[in-house]
Amino acid sequence: MKVMLRRNERGLSVYVPKKDLEQPVMEQQRETLWGGWVRLKNGWVLELPALDEGTRLPVTVEARRIDGGSDA
Repeated sequence: MKVMLRRNERGLSVYVPKKDLEQPVMEQQRETLWGGWVRLKNGWVLELPALDEGTRLPVTVEARRIDGGSDA
């Protein structure tokens, strides 16, 4: 699914346009973010693509939902 990652005053967040859903990132597998997973506040776990460490935010990427949470 396409998601947009961005950083704001509260930290890192993920926006899912098809669901009109924005959730803060609560935990991430890797400090560099790319090539690992992130856990959102609603419980979703998304696997992110392996991008260059210097990739600037905001950015839209293809992520894969791998676990948990509700659909809302």
